[in-house]
Amino acid sequence: MSAPAPFPLLDALRSPADLHGMDIAQLTAVADELRQFLIHTVSAQGGHFAAGLGTVELTVALHHVFDTPHDRIVWDVGHQAYPHKVITGRGARLASIKQKDGLAPFPNRAESVYDTFGTGHSSTSISAALGMACAAALQGETRRAVAVIGDGAMSGGMAFEALNHAGTLPANLLVILNDNEMSISEGVGALSKYFARLLSGRTYAQLRQGGKKVLSQLPAMRELARRSEEHFKGMVLPGTLFEEMGFNYLGPIDGHDMRSLVSTLQNISQLPGPQFLHVVTTKGKGYAPAEADPIKWHGPGPFDAATGTIFKEISSGPSYSQVFGQWLCDAAALDPRIVAITPAMREGSGMVEYSRRFPDRYFDVAIAEQHAVTFAAGLACEGLLPVVAIYSTFLQRAYDQLIHDVALQNLPVVFAIDRAGLVGSDGATHQGSYDLSFLRCIPNLTIMAPSDENECRQMLHTATTLGGPAAVRYPRGVGSGVAPVAALQALPVGKAVVRREGHSGLVLLSFGTMLQAALAAAEPLDASVLDMRFVKPLDSEAVVRWALRSRALVTLEENALAGGAGSAVAECLDAAGVLIPRLAIGIADCFIEHGTRQDCLIAAGLDAATVVERIAGWWAVLNSSAARLVRTVS
Repeated sequence: MSAPAPFPLLDALRSPADLHGMDIAQLTAVADELRQFLIHTVSAQGGHFAAGLGTVELTVALHHVFDTPHDRIVWDVGHQAYPHKVITGRGARLASIKQKDGLAPFPNRAESVYDTFGTGHSSTSISAALGMACAAALQGETRRAVAVIGDGAMSGGMAFEALNHAGTLPANLLVILNDNEMSISEGVGALSKYFARLLSGRTYAQLRQGGKKVLSQLPAMRELARRSEEHFKGMVLPGTLFEEMGFNYLGPIDGHDMRSLVSTLQNISQLPGPQFLHVVTTKGKGYAPAEADPIKWHGPGPFDAATGTIFKEISSGPSYSQVFGQWLCDAAALDPRIVAITPAMREGSGMVEYSRRFPDRYFDVAIAEQHAVTFAAGLACEGLLPVVAIYSTFLQRAYDQLIHDVALQNLPVVFAIDRAGLVGSDGATHQGSYDLSFLRCIPNLTIMAPSDENECRQMLHTATTLGGPAAVRYPRGVGSGVAPVAALQALPVGKAVVRREGHSGLVLLSFGTMLQAALAAAEPLDASVLDMRFVKPLDSEAVVRWALRSRALVTLEENALAGGAGSAVAECLDAAGVLIPRLAIGIADCFIEHGTRQDCLIAAGLDAATVVERIAGWWAVLNSSAARLVRTVS
């Protein structure tokens, strides 16, 4: 791996195996160099930053102690894994991360044998690593499985489901909690280091197992010993919960102390069964601005490493997230029933101002999307108007709750679905490509797709007036520049708007973000354009009327074609018995990888230039075929 001149140790690493023979001083030097390399590289390109700085020593220690990739390491959440990517031979390409044809933003099995599991979403590592550990046992392999879970991922219910299962099995699973929220930082110190080393050591393990065998014949004494051990651990360690779930809990230890990390990992790697190691780290470690404000430095754009100045992108107007945030504040000021819920995405969803102005009506439920939706249902049962601000990719995780707990009971919950469509640099795990498809089949649910900023604001207001569940899906970034109108006015439900009336016999039905591309295609073809606005209920009357008066019809959506808005139009026309040549434009049956949002639109064939070319070509072929048919008949 080649690296800039100031990083000779990283440049000399051929693989993680080179770390095995190093002593503590050498490992510490590698970690120091790795941290500076991350600062140097991410400052030039941007990317996930603070979380990776916190896992530098842990990454080096893990690859020193364990035989990767034979031993499996699963990173959760994936933005902790930048140091791992560098150590495993991808440092020279780190500057390309999140860019088109560059490194994947998260661990990716197709990218490296060291990436044992794709982890774009959180709270999955323990389940995956447990599966790997059980597979090793079934296959007679001696390899270890390690789940490194942190940065809020332990707040996801799936993590506790996996812990509950793992504690009942003899699998050789190590769960490492990377506690970078400073929640139990008081436990880090000489005493806790001593106990972590003691309780992970072979002598203690042998005494513990031997004592169990002896006491197994004396039930009363065994119970007394068990309680005494738990009391002893409880006095110095916050691990009673994990012990009760069947794990041997160790820690907390300082995640930046290489000597403690290595010795504890070496000891624990020899212990059988489920082990739980609690490591406390500092998010943004080694870069003062990131340590002071890790949320701001979670995923910055390019920045000046010397001054800590993040270079801001020049924006042509407010983003859709900002439009939502302003509407939420305005709506809450007018209606005391409105409460807002986010699964750990306050900043990304544009809710910072709302959380400050209405703290009693703001709920961050952490990374728990299923809970967020059912919690909203409970609020709605008591007469409140909950607004769930959630990314499209994360709403997928709460599908059961959306159906059973909200829609089935017809509860007035508003889903503000951010990052719908193609999001760009976070790639396939975060593209919002499927929400129209998986929402459209749910009864009682109204689905809206705004084509501009003002339409988004008015749709959000409309959603609060319906008395049942409603979803407004909007894209990442800025819109077409239509300034939101301050006054709030409910839109007529299920009614499209004619944006251009042409005379060629071609009609384009646009859903949401595709309106500008539709208008661009319509102009040279003299086509009509309808902004459909509502995916459900669909404006069936307008669809049938325009189909009957036109020669061909095109649907456009930034969603998967399978089951999406175009399918809704096809179903409508089939039910009405209307036969007309149709072209459906949307996301094909494939995953769109990372790049800029524009890169992703081009990859999906949804950029304006491609849309214009495709419609024009299809229309030309259709007209040519019709002309040939006329000549043949005559």
